[in-house]
This record gives sequence, C-alpha cells and structure tokens, in this order.
Amino acid sequence: ILKLLINSCMQQIVNLTESAKERMNVMLEEHKQPAVRLQLKGGGCAGFKYDWLLDEVKADDEIIDLKVGKFVVDPTSVMYLLGSTIDYKKEVFGSYFTIENPASTSSCGCGESIGF
Repeated sequence: ILKLLINSCMQQIVNLTESAKERMNVMLEEHKQPAVRLQLKGGGCAGFKYDWLLDEVKADDEIIDLKVGKFVVDPTSVMYLLGSTIDYKKEVFGSYFTIENPASTSSCGCGESIGF
C-alpha cells in the first residue's frame, strides 16, 4: 500500500503520457538500464536545462514504475517539475520528448533551456 501511495504521489508531480511511457520502456529494454532519469542542471541561455539519463535508481529519488523499469527524478529537481507533463513526439524529421512545465517563466529559442 505504501508503494502505491508513493507512486501515486509522484504521478501527481509529473504526468507521463502513454507515448512517453512506451518510449521509455523501449529505451530501457534496448540499453538494459533500470531507470530513465530527468533532472535539472544549471546552465543554458535561460538559466536551467533539462538533463536526461539512463541511470540507476537512488534511495532518495521520486519514482514512477514503468513496465520495464522506472522513471526517476531527484529531490532537488522535483520542485521545478511540479505539474509538468512529459510527452514523446514522433515527427517526420525526428522524435523527441517534450516537457510542458507550468512553473517555467522563460525558455530559450533552442528549446533546451528554461528559466524559473
């Protein structure tokens, strides 16, 4: 019950679309890794940038269980990602994850950098 409650809490912090979950499962299977990690790092034109990794699960991570592995966010990044929706887009000239972040106050034209 506690695990379900914690997982439910993380899903309220970040919403993963079905498309994003499917792509993360494929990535984890292909690369034989336990987790997809999203974190924020200082840098970029607007002050912060999203950093994606295939990584291990750490004890203090917030976790969403996937079919193949886990999606994790470190405690520092959680406050910047509250209410965000993560999607995976497939287009003719490329595929990519998108993050709709209601806390973001600015972004760079390149789409890689955000400000709060």
